[in-house]
Amino acid sequence: MEHQLIEVYVPDHHFESIDEKLKQYNYQSYWVSSESEERMLVRILVGTREVEEILNYLEGVSNVVEGFETMLIPVKTYFSKETVNRSSKEEVEKEEEENERIRLLRASRQELITSVEKSGTITWNYSLLIILSAIVATVGFLKDSEAVVIGAMVIAPMIGPVIAVAFTSVLGDYKLLGRAAVTSLYGIGIVLFISILFGYFSDMGMHTDQYLDRTKVTIIDIYLGVASGAAGALAFLNRLSGNLVGVMVAVALLPPTVAMGMSIGDGAYLHAYGAFLLVTVNIMSILLAAVTMFSISGIRPVRWEEVRKANVSRPLSIIFVIIIVVILALVIVIGKDVNA
Repeated sequence: MEHQLIEVYVPDHHFESIDEKLKQYNYQSYWVSSESEERMLVRILVGTREVEEILNYLEGVSNVVEGFETMLIPVKTYFSKETVNRSSKEEVEKEEEENERIRLLRASRQELITSVEKSGTITWNYSLLIILSAIVATVGFLKDSEAVVIGAMVIAPMIGPVIAVAFTSVLGDYKLLGRAAVTSLYGIGIVLFISILFGYFSDMGMHTDQYLDRTKVTIIDIYLGVASGAAGALAFLNRLSGNLVGVMVAVALLPPTVAMGMSIGDGAYLHAYGAFLLVTVNIMSILLAAVTMFSISGIRPVRWEEVRKANVSRPLSIIFVIIIVVILALVIVIGKDVNA
């Protein structure tokens, strides 16, 4: 079983009641020490599945108690006489029973919010990686090199802001939602600007397979976007490495954005329209899958005013994205019939 360490600094005059409450939770080990004349330090070693419930309680207390601080520390390894002597068969059976009771394993809400705040913010690293990936992808289009385009998708950090938008819409955190949306649009804007310049000044031709394939949109692309969004959401929920899943999301976002910019730069507005539809379909499909996965995983705030906003934001987000996806699907089908 994976463990994490919760450290809580508690003012002396609140220690007895909080200590009594914390001991009611399931924990592996529990230590108390005197941090100063005014505060006590409580350290609780718990299984990963118990972390969020304890942090929710501590978050509620922190909202009303001064001098109350909490830290969550990952634990790589833990063993004691009890764990060493424990029957491995019993441990396996216990974990299997726990896994059956939980539909979707994930990190705690507090850890995920910290990750969202980081990935939904514009930084120099994010900007430089977007610029480099846009240049590499555009060159790959002009040279008709699939390997170069794949290389661009490996370095493109496009998964973070999109997943952050979906996550914050489930929580109803409109401030973080706006920041993540701006970050995502900022990245797409950079890719468009660079590819427009290449499309305008390049004389290498606009008839490569890598380019033409991203100027057409079909119903199949909705499935690609949904699968990409679901994979990205699962990777985020379980704090897995985003590199491989990031490539999958970049497949849906980076190439069609480059194709749209190149088309605008070259004056091929019909191709630009097709690429624009593809970008929009992919973004909405990713958001639909991610919002659904986050809702299923049980992501919920604790404070009353945040719960109220989340209860409104979550269903509205799903309904809005579904409507957009349906409209786009109808546009694709009607456009196909007209062209036929």
